[in-house]
Amino acid sequence: MRYLHLSILILAFSARHVLAADDHNHGAEGHEEGMPALTAQQIRTAGIKTLVVQRSELAGVVVAPGEVSLNAYQTTEVAPRIAAQIVKRHVTLGQSVGPGQVLVTLSSVEVAQAQGELLVSDREWQRVKKLGRKVVSERRYIEAQVARQQANARLRAFGMTDDQIKSLLQDPDTSRAGGELELLSRQHGTVIRDDFIVGEVADPGRELFVITDEHQLWVDARLTPEDAAHVKVGAKARIKAQGHWLDGEVIQTQHMLDETTRTLSVRLQVANPNDALHPGEFVTVKIESAAHLTGIAVPVAAVLRSPDGDWQVFVEEAPGRYQPKEVEVLRTVGGRMVVEGLDAGERIVSQGAFFIQSEIAKSGFEIHNH
Repeated sequence: MRYLHLSILILAFSARHVLAADDHNHGAEGHEEGMPALTAQQIRTAGIKTLVVQRSELAGVVVAPGEVSLNAYQTTEVAPRIAAQIVKRHVTLGQSVGPGQVLVTLSSVEVAQAQGELLVSDREWQRVKKLGRKVVSERRYIEAQVARQQANARLRAFGMTDDQIKSLLQDPDTSRAGGELELLSRQHGTVIRDDFIVGEVADPGRELFVITDEHQLWVDARLTPEDAAHVKVGAKARIKAQGHWLDGEVIQTQHMLDETTRTLSVRLQVANPNDALHPGEFVTVKIESAAHLTGIAVPVAAVLRSPDGDWQVFVEEAPGRYQPKEVEVLRTVGGRMVVEGLDAGERIVSQGAFFIQSEIAKSGFEIHNH
Protein backbone atom coordinates (compact mmCIF):
# COMPACT_ATOMS: atom_id res chain seq x y z
CA MET A 1 0.00 0.00 0.00
CA ARG A 2 2.87 2.39 0.82
CA TYR A 3 4.39 1.80 -2.62
CA LEU A 4 1.01 2.47 -4.26
CA HIS A 5 0.68 5.88 -2.57
CA LEU A 6 4.22 6.78 -3.62
CA SER A 7 3.48 5.90 -7.28
CA ILE A 8 0.32 8.06 -7.26
CA LEU A 9 2.25 11.05 -5.90
CA ILE A 10 4.95 10.67 -8.54
CA LEU A 11 2.34 10.47 -11.33
CA ALA A 12 0.53 13.56 -10.02
CA PHE A 13 3.75 15.59 -9.84
CA SER A 14 4.68 14.57 -13.40
CA ALA A 15 1.24 15.53 -14.68
CA ARG A 16 1.43 18.95 -13.06
CA HIS A 17 4.92 19.52 -14.53
CA VAL A 18 3.73 18.55 -18.05
CA LEU A 19 0.66 20.78 -17.80
CA ALA A 20 2.74 23.74 -16.64
CA ALA A 21 5.18 23.23 -19.50
CA ASP A 22 2.30 23.00 -21.98
CA ASP A 23 0.78 26.22 -20.59
CA HIS A 24 4.12 27.99 -20.87
CA ASN A 25 4.65 26.80 -24.44
CA HIS A 26 1.09 27.71 -25.41
CA GLY A 27 1.52 31.24 -24.01
CA ALA A 28 4.77 31.68 -25.86
CA GLU A 29 3.18 30.47 -29.07
CA GLY A 30 0.26 32.88 -28.57
CA HIS A 31 2.67 35.75 -28.06
CA GLU A 32 4.66 34.71 -31.11
CA GLU A 33 1.49 34.45 -33.21
CA GLY A 34 0.10 37.73 -31.89
CA MET A 35 3.21 39.63 -32.88
CA PRO A 36 4.39 38.22 -36.21
CA ALA A 37 7.94 39.27 -36.94
CA LEU A 38 8.63 41.27 -40.09
CA THR A 39 11.46 40.21 -42.34
CA ALA A 40 14.37 42.46 -43.18
CA GLN A 41 12.99 42.73 -46.73
CA GLN A 42 9.58 43.90 -45.42
CA ILE A 43 11.25 46.48 -43.18
CA ARG A 44 13.23 47.88 -46.10
CA THR A 45 10.27 47.88 -48.49
CA ALA A 46 7.97 49.60 -45.98
CA GLY A 47 10.64 52.14 -45.09
CA ILE A 48 10.33 51.38 -41.39
CA LYS A 49 12.63 53.44 -39.20
CA THR A 50 13.02 53.58 -35.44
CA LEU A 51 14.39 55.99 -32.88
CA VAL A 52 15.15 56.01 -29.16
CA VAL A 53 12.96 58.55 -27.38
CA GLN A 54 14.46 60.97 -24.89
CA ARG A 55 13.11 63.77 -22.78
CA SER A 56 14.03 67.18 -24.19
CA GLU A 57 13.18 70.85 -23.94
CA LEU A 58 10.77 71.98 -26.61
CA ALA A 59 9.54 75.34 -27.80
CA GLY A 60 5.91 75.89 -26.94
CA VAL A 61 3.20 76.63 -29.48
CA VAL A 62 0.39 79.17 -29.24
CA VAL A 63 -2.79 78.28 -31.12
CA ALA A 64 -5.08 81.18 -32.04
CA PRO A 65 -7.67 82.27 -34.60
CA GLY A 66 -6.54 84.59 -37.36
CA GLU A 67 -7.85 86.58 -40.29
CA VAL A 68 -6.14 87.01 -43.66
CA SER A 69 -5.64 90.59 -44.82
CA LEU A 70 -3.92 92.44 -47.63
CA ASN A 71 -0.23 93.14 -47.33
CA ALA A 72 -0.50 96.93 -47.06
CA TYR A 73 3.16 97.30 -47.99
CA GLN A 74 2.46 95.57 -51.30
CA THR A 75 -0.82 97.37 -52.09
CA THR A 76 -1.55 100.65 -53.88
CA GLU A 77 -4.69 102.69 -54.39
CA VAL A 78 -5.16 104.57 -57.66
CA ALA A 79 -7.20 107.79 -57.46
CA PRO A 80 -7.37 111.12 -59.39
CA ARG A 81 -5.87 114.17 -57.69
CA ILE A 82 -8.38 116.54 -59.29
CA ALA A 83 -12.00 116.33 -60.44
CA ALA A 84 -12.04 114.56 -63.80
CA GLN A 85 -14.38 112.61 -66.05
CA ILE A 86 -13.60 108.94 -66.65
CA VAL A 87 -13.17 108.50 -70.40
CA LYS A 88 -11.84 104.96 -70.84
CA ARG A 89 -11.08 101.88 -68.78
CA HIS A 90 -7.97 99.92 -69.79
CA VAL A 91 -7.97 97.05 -67.24
CA THR A 92 -10.63 95.07 -65.38
CA LEU A 93 -11.13 93.30 -62.05
CA GLY A 94 -8.81 90.33 -61.52
CA GLN A 95 -6.38 91.36 -64.24
CA SER A 96 -2.63 91.27 -63.59
CA VAL A 97 -0.82 94.54 -64.22
CA GLY A 98 2.74 95.83 -64.13
CA PRO A 99 4.48 99.12 -63.29
CA GLY A 100 3.75 101.89 -65.80
CA GLN A 101 0.74 100.14 -67.34
CA VAL A 102 -2.14 102.45 -68.26
CA LEU A 103 -5.19 101.78 -66.07
CA VAL A 104 -7.68 104.52 -66.95
CA THR A 105 -7.94 107.65 -69.09
CA LEU A 106 -9.45 110.80 -67.55
CA SER A 107 -10.35 114.20 -68.97
CA SER A 108 -10.12 117.46 -67.03
CA VAL A 109 -10.52 121.15 -67.83
CA GLU A 110 -7.91 122.00 -65.20
CA VAL A 111 -5.43 119.60 -66.78
CA ALA A 112 -6.09 121.17 -70.21
CA GLN A 113 -5.36 124.63 -68.83
CA ALA A 114 -2.18 123.41 -67.13
CA GLN A 115 -1.01 121.65 -70.30
CA GLY A 116 -1.58 124.83 -72.33
CA GLU A 117 0.30 126.90 -69.77
CA LEU A 118 3.24 124.49 -69.90
CA LEU A 119 3.43 124.61 -73.71
CA VAL A 120 3.38 128.41 -73.73
CA SER A 121 5.83 128.81 -70.85
CA ASP A 122 8.18 126.21 -72.32
CA ARG A 123 8.30 128.02 -75.68
CA GLU A 124 9.02 131.29 -73.92
CA TRP A 125 11.69 129.70 -71.78
CA GLN A 126 13.41 128.11 -74.76
CA ARG A 127 13.43 131.53 -76.54
CA VAL A 128 14.79 133.41 -73.52
CA LYS A 129 17.38 130.77 -72.80
CA LYS A 130 18.58 130.87 -76.40
CA LEU A 131 18.97 134.66 -76.31
CA GLY A 132 20.91 134.43 -73.08
CA ARG A 133 21.34 136.70 -70.09
CA LYS A 134 23.34 139.27 -72.08
CA VAL A 135 20.40 140.05 -74.36
CA VAL A 136 17.33 139.73 -72.07
CA SER A 137 16.94 141.35 -68.72
CA GLU A 138 17.59 139.41 -65.54
CA ARG A 139 13.94 139.80 -64.56
CA ARG A 140 12.59 138.37 -67.81
CA TYR A 141 15.04 135.49 -67.67
CA ILE A 142 13.99 134.50 -64.16
CA GLU A 143 10.27 134.98 -64.82
CA ALA A 144 10.41 132.70 -67.87
CA GLN A 145 12.34 130.06 -65.99
CA VAL A 146 10.00 130.14 -62.98
CA ALA A 147 6.84 130.13 -65.13
CA ARG A 148 8.03 127.03 -66.93
CA GLN A 149 8.94 125.26 -63.68
CA GLN A 150 5.59 126.09 -62.08
CA ALA A 151 3.60 124.84 -65.09
CA ASN A 152 5.59 121.61 -65.04
CA ALA A 153 5.08 121.18 -61.27
CA ARG A 154 1.34 121.77 -61.62
CA LEU A 155 0.96 118.97 -64.16
CA ARG A 156 2.98 116.64 -61.96
CA ALA A 157 0.72 117.53 -59.05
CA PHE A 158 -2.28 116.59 -61.20
CA GLY A 159 -0.78 113.14 -61.80
CA MET A 160 1.16 113.36 -65.05
CA THR A 161 4.53 111.61 -65.02
CA ASP A 162 7.81 113.11 -66.21
CA ASP A 163 7.70 110.87 -69.29
CA GLN A 164 4.16 111.99 -70.13
CA ILE A 165 5.14 115.66 -69.75
CA LYS A 166 8.22 115.14 -71.90
CA SER A 167 6.12 113.48 -74.60
CA LEU A 168 3.67 116.42 -74.53
CA LEU A 169 6.46 118.96 -74.98
CA GLN A 170 8.15 117.07 -77.83
CA ASP A 171 4.94 116.63 -79.83
CA PRO A 172 4.56 119.47 -82.36
CA ASP A 173 0.78 118.97 -82.34
CA THR A 174 -0.41 121.47 -79.72
CA SER A 175 -3.92 120.02 -79.90
CA ARG A 176 -2.71 117.34 -77.52
CA ALA A 177 -3.16 119.84 -74.73
CA GLY A 178 -6.78 118.77 -74.45
CA GLY A 179 -6.85 117.78 -70.78
CA GLU A 180 -6.35 114.03 -71.23
CA LEU A 181 -4.76 112.33 -68.23
CA GLU A 182 -3.71 108.66 -68.01
CA LEU A 183 -3.34 107.07 -64.57
CA LEU A 184 -0.67 104.36 -64.40
CA SER A 185 0.00 101.36 -62.17
CA ARG A 186 2.89 101.80 -59.77
CA GLN A 187 3.50 98.11 -59.10
CA HIS A 188 3.13 94.49 -60.17
CA GLY A 189 -0.06 92.98 -58.85
CA THR A 190 -3.70 92.09 -59.36
CA VAL A 191 -6.65 94.46 -59.66
CA ILE A 192 -8.85 93.60 -56.69
CA ARG A 193 -11.20 96.63 -56.81
CA ASP A 194 -12.40 98.83 -59.69
CA ASP A 195 -15.75 100.22 -58.57
CA PHE A 196 -16.50 102.93 -61.13
CA ILE A 197 -18.42 103.54 -64.34
CA VAL A 198 -17.02 105.05 -67.53
CA GLY A 199 -18.50 108.50 -68.00
CA GLU A 200 -18.86 109.46 -64.35
CA VAL A 201 -17.03 112.40 -62.87
CA ALA A 202 -14.58 111.31 -60.18
CA ASP A 203 -13.81 113.68 -57.33
CA PRO A 204 -10.24 114.12 -56.08
CA GLY A 205 -9.21 111.11 -54.00
CA ARG A 206 -12.00 108.89 -55.39
CA GLU A 207 -10.70 105.29 -55.34
CA LEU A 208 -10.77 103.89 -58.86
CA PHE A 209 -8.47 100.88 -58.48
CA VAL A 210 -6.83 98.86 -55.71
CA ILE A 211 -3.85 96.80 -56.83
CA THR A 212 -2.09 94.30 -54.60
CA ASP A 213 0.58 91.64 -54.83
CA GLU A 214 -1.08 88.53 -53.37
CA HIS A 215 2.09 86.44 -53.37
CA GLN A 216 2.63 87.57 -49.78
CA LEU A 217 -0.29 88.26 -47.46
CA TRP A 218 -0.76 89.15 -43.82
CA VAL A 219 -2.56 87.16 -41.15
CA ASP A 220 -3.66 88.99 -38.02
CA ALA A 221 -3.89 86.59 -35.06
CA ARG A 222 -5.62 87.47 -31.79
CA LEU A 223 -3.72 86.33 -28.68
CA THR A 224 -4.30 86.66 -24.97
CA PRO A 225 -1.83 89.01 -23.27
CA GLU A 226 -0.26 85.98 -21.53
CA ASP A 227 0.39 84.16 -24.81
CA ALA A 228 1.43 87.33 -26.66
CA ALA A 229 4.13 87.97 -24.05
CA HIS A 230 5.94 84.82 -25.26
CA VAL A 231 5.67 85.56 -29.00
CA LYS A 232 8.55 87.48 -30.58
CA VAL A 233 9.09 89.09 -33.98
CA GLY A 234 10.75 86.51 -36.24
CA ALA A 235 9.01 83.53 -34.60
CA LYS A 236 8.00 80.77 -37.01
CA ALA A 237 4.32 80.08 -37.56
CA ARG A 238 1.97 77.82 -39.48
CA ILE A 239 -1.38 78.82 -40.96
CA LYS A 240 -4.12 76.29 -41.71
CA ALA A 241 -6.43 77.20 -44.58
CA GLN A 242 -8.65 74.94 -46.68
CA GLY A 243 -7.11 71.87 -45.05
CA HIS A 244 -3.52 72.82 -45.87
CA TRP A 245 -0.73 74.21 -43.68
CA LEU A 246 1.36 77.14 -44.91
CA ASP A 247 4.56 78.49 -43.35
CA GLY A 248 4.65 82.02 -42.00
CA GLU A 249 6.61 84.35 -39.75
CA VAL A 250 5.73 86.92 -37.11
CA ILE A 251 6.59 90.40 -38.45
CA GLN A 252 4.78 92.74 -36.04
CA THR A 253 3.29 92.67 -32.55
CA GLN A 254 0.79 95.19 -31.25
CA HIS A 255 1.24 96.88 -27.89
CA MET A 256 -2.33 98.13 -27.46
CA LEU A 257 -5.04 95.81 -26.12
CA ASP A 258 -8.27 95.56 -28.10
CA GLU A 259 -10.96 97.09 -25.88
CA THR A 260 -13.66 94.70 -27.08
CA THR A 261 -11.89 91.32 -27.22
CA ARG A 262 -9.20 92.10 -24.63
CA THR A 263 -6.65 90.50 -26.95
CA LEU A 264 -3.44 91.60 -28.62
CA SER A 265 -2.92 91.40 -32.38
CA VAL A 266 0.12 89.61 -33.78
CA ARG A 267 0.76 90.03 -37.51
CA LEU A 268 2.22 87.21 -39.59
CA GLN A 269 3.52 87.29 -43.12
CA VAL A 270 2.82 84.21 -45.22
CA ALA A 271 3.81 83.25 -48.75
CA ASN A 272 0.80 82.61 -50.97
CA PRO A 273 2.21 81.35 -54.29
CA ASN A 274 -0.78 79.16 -55.21
CA ASP A 275 -3.44 81.69 -54.22
CA ALA A 276 -4.55 79.45 -51.33
CA LEU A 277 -5.32 82.40 -49.06
CA HIS A 278 -7.75 85.26 -49.64
CA PRO A 279 -8.20 88.51 -47.71
CA GLY A 280 -11.06 88.26 -45.22
CA GLU A 281 -10.65 84.49 -44.75
CA PHE A 282 -10.59 83.09 -41.20
CA VAL A 283 -7.76 80.64 -40.43
CA THR A 284 -6.13 78.74 -37.57
CA VAL A 285 -2.67 79.89 -36.56
CA LYS A 286 0.08 78.07 -34.65
CA ILE A 287 2.92 80.30 -33.51
CA GLU A 288 6.22 79.25 -31.97
CA SER A 289 6.37 80.50 -28.38
CA ALA A 290 9.42 81.52 -26.36
CA ALA A 291 7.91 79.62 -23.41
CA HIS A 292 9.58 76.17 -23.33
CA LEU A 293 8.33 72.85 -21.96
CA THR A 294 10.05 69.55 -21.16
CA GLY A 295 8.73 66.21 -22.40
CA ILE A 296 9.04 63.34 -24.84
CA ALA A 297 8.31 64.37 -28.43
CA VAL A 298 7.88 61.92 -31.29
CA PRO A 299 7.28 62.48 -35.03
CA VAL A 300 3.64 62.93 -35.97
CA ALA A 301 3.95 59.91 -38.30
CA ALA A 302 4.80 57.69 -35.30
CA VAL A 303 1.42 58.20 -33.61
CA LEU A 304 -1.69 56.42 -34.89
CA ARG A 305 -5.25 55.82 -33.76
CA SER A 306 -5.83 52.28 -32.54
CA PRO A 307 -9.01 50.37 -33.51
CA ASP A 308 -10.59 51.46 -30.22
CA GLY A 309 -9.79 55.12 -30.91
CA ASP A 310 -6.84 55.63 -28.55
CA TRP A 311 -3.51 57.09 -29.59
CA GLN A 312 -0.71 54.54 -29.86
CA VAL A 313 2.87 54.03 -30.99
CA PHE A 314 4.77 50.83 -31.82
CA VAL A 315 7.63 49.89 -29.51
CA GLU A 316 10.40 47.73 -30.99
CA GLU A 317 10.85 44.72 -28.70
CA ALA A 318 13.31 43.00 -31.05
CA PRO A 319 14.39 43.52 -34.66
CA GLY A 320 11.26 43.04 -36.77
CA ARG A 321 8.97 42.60 -33.74
CA TYR A 322 6.82 45.51 -32.59
CA GLN A 323 4.37 45.95 -29.75
CA PRO A 324 1.63 48.64 -29.73
CA LYS A 325 1.62 50.94 -26.72
CA GLU A 326 -1.04 53.46 -25.76
CA VAL A 327 0.04 57.08 -25.28
CA GLU A 328 -1.64 60.37 -24.47
CA VAL A 329 -1.01 63.27 -26.84
CA LEU A 330 -0.44 66.47 -24.87
CA ARG A 331 0.13 68.85 -27.78
CA THR A 332 1.52 69.12 -31.28
CA VAL A 333 4.67 71.20 -31.76
CA GLY A 334 5.51 71.69 -35.43
CA GLY A 335 5.94 68.23 -36.95
CA ARG A 336 6.16 66.49 -33.55
CA MET A 337 3.74 65.39 -30.86
CA VAL A 338 4.49 65.70 -27.16
CA VAL A 339 3.22 62.46 -25.59
CA GLU A 340 2.84 60.86 -22.20
CA GLY A 341 3.11 57.11 -21.65
CA LEU A 342 6.60 56.42 -22.97
CA ASP A 343 9.80 56.06 -20.98
CA ALA A 344 13.08 57.64 -22.01
CA GLY A 345 15.24 55.03 -23.73
CA GLU A 346 12.40 53.11 -25.40
CA ARG A 347 12.84 52.49 -29.11
CA ILE A 348 9.74 53.24 -31.18
CA VAL A 349 8.81 53.15 -34.86
CA SER A 350 9.23 56.68 -36.21
CA GLN A 351 8.32 55.89 -39.81
CA GLY A 352 6.21 53.06 -41.25
CA ALA A 353 3.88 52.61 -38.26
CA PHE A 354 0.85 52.46 -40.53
CA PHE A 355 2.35 49.49 -42.40
CA ILE A 356 2.87 47.61 -39.14
CA GLN A 357 -0.67 48.32 -38.03
CA SER A 358 -1.98 47.07 -41.39
CA GLU A 359 0.05 43.86 -41.23
CA ILE A 360 -1.24 43.07 -37.73
CA ALA A 361 -4.81 43.77 -38.85
CA LYS A 362 -4.41 41.48 -41.89
CA SER A 363 -3.12 38.67 -39.69
CA GLY A 364 -6.43 38.71 -37.79
CA PHE A 365 -5.10 39.43 -34.29
CA GLU A 366 -6.41 42.06 -31.93
CA ILE A 367 -4.01 44.86 -31.06
CA HIS A 368 -3.86 45.25 -27.28
CA ASN A 369 -2.19 48.35 -25.90
CA HIS A 370 0.04 48.01 -22.87
